[in-house]
Amino acid sequence: MTLEELDALCAAADGEIDRANLVDINTVKIDQSLPAAQRAEQYLEQIRNPYCFLCGDIVVRLRFNEGGKDLKTHLKNYFISCKKA
Repeated sequence: MTLEELDALCAAADGEIDRANLVDINTVKIDQSLPAAQRAEQYLEQIRNPYCFLCGDIVVRLRFNEGGKDLKTHLKNYFISCKKA
């Protein structure tokens, strides 16, 4: 997933949400034997939108404080740290 795709997903999460298009996080299965970067990729592929998803019957929308780090920054830093390890 590119940074541009993450930006688009973030913007989409602020708009009207169609529950039928959301993934329930309880259905996401991650292969724990994979390296951290590949586990993160698996998660992003399965959840489709890390900013907006279901947890059972509840819609979860992630938002960050104004002026704080956004998900894109956190993910970028995470992947950089994985490459260094």
